[in-house]
Amino acid sequence: MELVEWSDKYSVGIPEIDEQHKKLLDIANQLFAACVQGKDAAQMEFRRIVKEAVKYVQTHFSFEEELMKKAGYPLYAEHKAEHAAFVAKVLEGVRDFEGGKPFVPNNFARFLRDWTLEHIAITDKQYENCLKAHLGQK
Repeated sequence: MELVEWSDKYSVGIPEIDEQHKKLLDIANQLFAACVQGKDAAQMEFRRIVKEAVKYVQTHFSFEEELMKKAGYPLYAEHKAEHAAFVAKVLEGVRDFEGGKPFVPNNFARFLRDWTLEHIAITDKQYENCLKAHLGQK
């Protein structure tokens, strides 16, 4: 059972970015799958999965932001700020978990899914035409 399944409606029309977005959703699915196995499995898997998520998110955001800068995307600063706020929220969840605060991995998986889908559907879709033109795509 998956938390979210990729659909072409999430595509920004740039294959490399679409593949990166699929990977982000896969990370949320991995955490959700651990939650379905029970609290202990979720707790054990959380640390591994969230480290992967933080590393991958930073890689993806760097790639996307560099492409936006090269394309002269006019909303670059706002987009970058959204990325920074997301990373801060993820790191807050990690600190809470590691600090022993009550933590529900299932809620965190849903947060990853919801943020990623909303970000793609609204924020990333705004750069689609600009980046595609920069890359010579239609």
